[in-house]
Amino acid sequence: MQQTEEKNTNGLHRSLDTETFLRVRKWYLTALAAIALTVIIAQVLIQQHLDSQLDDSRVINVAGRQRAYSQKLVKEALQLSTISASALEKEKVLQELKTTLYVWKVSHEGLQNGNDSIGLPKEENALILALFQDVSPHHTAMVASANEILEAFGSTNDSLPPNIEPQLQRILSNEKQFLQKMDAIVNAYDAISKQQLQQLKLKEYILLGVSLLILLLEVLFIFRPLSIQIRETIANLLQGRIQSEEDNKKIKKIFKEKEESLRELQELNFAIDNAALFASIRMDGNVVFISKKFLNLLGERKLIGNAHLSEILTQDEGQQQYLREILSSRSKNIRTEEIEITTKTNERIWLDMSIIPIYQSREKQSILILCSDITERKKHQDKIEQLTKQNYEDLMQQKQLQASQIVAGQEEERKRIAKDIHDGIGQMLTALKFNIESIDSKQQEKTEEKITYLKELASELIKGVRTATFNLTPPELGDHGIFPALQKMTRELSKLTGKNILFENKVKDAIRFDSLAETNIYRVTQEAVNNAIKYADSNYILVTLNLTDDLLSVVIDDDGKGFDPTTLKGAPKNNSEGGMGVFFMKERIGYINGRLFFNSAPNEGTRVTINYRLNQKKEMVDGTE
Repeated sequence: MQQTEEKNTNGLHRSLDTETFLRVRKWYLTALAAIALTVIIAQVLIQQHLDSQLDDSRVINVAGRQRAYSQKLVKEALQLSTISASALEKEKVLQELKTTLYVWKVSHEGLQNGNDSIGLPKEENALILALFQDVSPHHTAMVASANEILEAFGSTNDSLPPNIEPQLQRILSNEKQFLQKMDAIVNAYDAISKQQLQQLKLKEYILLGVSLLILLLEVLFIFRPLSIQIRETIANLLQGRIQSEEDNKKIKKIFKEKEESLRELQELNFAIDNAALFASIRMDGNVVFISKKFLNLLGERKLIGNAHLSEILTQDEGQQQYLREILSSRSKNIRTEEIEITTKTNERIWLDMSIIPIYQSREKQSILILCSDITERKKHQDKIEQLTKQNYEDLMQQKQLQASQIVAGQEEERKRIAKDIHDGIGQMLTALKFNIESIDSKQQEKTEEKITYLKELASELIKGVRTATFNLTPPELGDHGIFPALQKMTRELSKLTGKNILFENKVKDAIRFDSLAETNIYRVTQEAVNNAIKYADSNYILVTLNLTDDLLSVVIDDDGKGFDPTTLKGAPKNNSEGGMGVFFMKERIGYINGRLFFNSAPNEGTRVTINYRLNQKKEMVDGTE
C-alpha cells in the first residue's frame, strides 16, 4: 500500500510542470497571506474601536452624572437653608453635601485631565476642552459657594442656621448655565463617538473589497489553471489503475510475510534484550540452560544435571512449591510474576519473572525464563510506603494543630464578646440599677434630672446591645451571601459609630460560593473595619469588592493614623489591638487558601486586601449557571 501511494505521488509530479507548480504555489501562499493580513487588520481596528467605545461610554456616563450631581448639590444646599431639625440631622445633611461636592469636583477634573481611580482617560479633543473651559466658570462659582456654605455651618455653634442666602443665589444662578453647557458637552461626546463609528465602517468596507478582489484573482489565476492540470493528472492515474491493483495484491502478500517475520523478530529481540538473567527449561521444569550471571546471582557455581528450576532458584520449600505450580501451568501466553526467593547464601531477593512458551514444532515445546532483579525497587517501594505513612501522620498532626487554633480563636472571640458585655453593657446596667434605686419621689427636681440621665443611659445601653449582637453572624450571610452581608455591616456600623463607612460593590453578578469561604472573608473584613474604627482614629472607611477572572478581592481603606507593617512580624496571637489580631485574620484566610495583605504607613492610613480564588463554578443567586 505504501509503495502504491508513492507510485501515485510520482505520477502526479510527472504530470505537472515543476516550474509552473512552484509559481502557482507561490501566488497561492501570497494570496492567502494577503487575506490573512486584511482579516488581522480588520480585527485590530474593531478591537481598538471597542476599547475606545468602552472609554467613551464611561466618559459619557460620568458627564451625564455631573448634571444629576449639580442638581443634588442645589437640593442639599436648599435643604440646609430651611433645616430646623436636630444637630444630628444637620450634620448628616452637611456630610452628604461634602460627599456630593467632592465627587462632583473629582469627576469634573477627571473628565478633563483623566482619573485612573474612576476609569477616565485624559481628554485630548480640542472642542471638548473648549466646552469645558466655557462651563468651568459656572462650576467654579458653584463649588466656591458650596464651600462657603460648609464653612459657615462649620464655624457656628448656634442653634439658628447662618445666613447663606447669597451663596444659594450664586448656586441657583449658575446651575442653569452649567446644565445647558454640560448638555452640549454630552452631545459633543456622542457626536464624536458616532463619527468614529462611521470611519470604522468605511475602513471595514475597504478591507472587504480588498479581500473579495484577492479571492477573485485567486479563482482566475490559481484555482482555474490548477483544476485543469489536476483533471489531466486524474486521467493519467485512471489509466494506471489496473496495473496498480495487481501491484497492490503483490504488496499485500509481501506485507503479510513481513508481519510474520517481524513478529518472530520481536520475540527474538525480547529474549535478547532481557538476556542478562535467563534460563531455558523443558515442560517438566528441568533446566536445559541457565546464564552465568543468573547462577552468580543465585549463589550457584555450575548447573547440576536434570535439576528442577525451583530447586536452583530458592531453598525455601514453600517458594519451591509455588514455583512448581507456576511452571507446570500449560498456558500459551506469556506470563509475568513478581516472586521473592531465598538463595543458598540466605539472601532474600525479588525477581520479575517472565515465563515465555516457545513452540519449536507441533509436538515439541519448551519454556524460556527471563528475569530482572527488582530487589532495590522493592526496598525503595517499602521506603515510599513508610514516607507515605509519615506524611499521613504529619498531616494529621497539622489538622490537629489547625483544630486547636480554631478552638483558640473561638475562645478569644468569646472572651472579646464577654469583655464587651461586661465592660459596656454590664457597667451601664449597674449604673442604671443604682440610679433607679436612688430616685426619691420627694425631691422632684433631682428626680427629673435622674430620669433624663436614665433615658440617655438606656439609649446607650440599647446601642451597646445592638453593637454586641451585630458582631455575631448576620442572617444575610447565610440567606443571601457575603455581598449583601457586607453592605449591611457597613451601613449598620456607620449608624452605630457615626463614622463615614462606605460600601462599593464592583461585581456585576450576585454570586454565591463556599459557605466556609464566605464566613471567613466576612469575619476578616469585619475585623479590619472594627480595627479601623477602634484603633486607627479614622473618619472615612471604604469597603470595595471586585471580581476579575475568578479572583475575588475585598479592599478596606481608611484615613486613620496608620502603622508600621514591620511590627506585624512575630506579633503575639493575643494581640489586644485589633481584636483577635493579625494572627487569626491570617489563619482564617489560610483555612480557605486565600491571601491577606497589609499596606500602611504612620499617619497615611491603612489598606487591607483580601484575595480569594473561586476554584469552582460560580452559581447565580437564582440557581442558574
